[in-house]
Amino acid sequence: MFFFKKKQMFILLISLILIVGIIGFSLRDRSNLTMVEDFIHDSVGWLQRVVNAPVDFTTSVVANMKDIRNVYKENTILKSRLEELRQLEYENQELTKEIGELEKILGKKESDFLQNFTTIQASIISRSKDNWFKQVTINKGTEDGVEPNMAVITGEGMIGKVHASSPFTSTVLLLTGFDRSNRISVNVNQEEKTEDLSGFIVGYDDEKNLLLLEMNEDDQGLKKGQTVFSSGEGGVFPKGLEIGELVEVNDDRYGLTKIGYVKPSANLNEVNHVMVIDRAMATSDEEGES
Repeated sequence: MFFFKKKQMFILLISLILIVGIIGFSLRDRSNLTMVEDFIHDSVGWLQRVVNAPVDFTTSVVANMKDIRNVYKENTILKSRLEELRQLEYENQELTKEIGELEKILGKKESDFLQNFTTIQASIISRSKDNWFKQVTINKGTEDGVEPNMAVITGEGMIGKVHASSPFTSTVLLLTGFDRSNRISVNVNQEEKTEDLSGFIVGYDDEKNLLLLEMNEDDQGLKKGQTVFSSGEGGVFPKGLEIGELVEVNDDRYGLTKIGYVKPSANLNEVNHVMVIDRAMATSDEEGES
């Protein structure tokens, strides 16, 4: 038993001496390594690469995921800000458009022509679902002096007439909703002649998106580019309200008279602010219309 213990102690001592020797030998400043050292060195390096590879890969993946998450957050913020800028741009365009409308209405209201009438300024608050292109509702009614059959205009021209009124709102029949039962007596301006041509706006051509003009009799002077305005005959519309420009002239189906097509001066699809004209305040020498 004692012999075996001495033997184990001897083997342990020899092992320690060898290990210390190997360590000392390895620590010497040498340019050439032994085969054993080369093997150990290469093995340790290979093991380090094997261990470091997945660690580096995992670290890279985590870093890339963080970058992707940061980029996603930044993109979300940028998209939100871009949407805000677009909304501000749209609101700016709408405000610019409304300011332009109001300036035109103000200029029209201060014109010499409208000094003879009481004008009621109003805003469009809705369009009829069933008659989207034919009727609109304004925010003024009988409490403000608005009555049926009053003319409604913008700064660019006439858009229609009051169809019905309630105390605080009114329905406006647009020119696109006029027909023979709501025709407008008009004159066509002839610059080279003192007497204007006369006729009626009798409806709206949905295919051409133009008003239909029928002449009374002498229509030889009818041509493109002439201005069409209310004649004041019939008792509804004051004389001199601009309606539109004559853009096309054709013979009727019988070849007896001319049919004109008139482009409205006002954009009936993009109207926000209007003026209602109280004809009762017209001067005594002006006549009405139908």
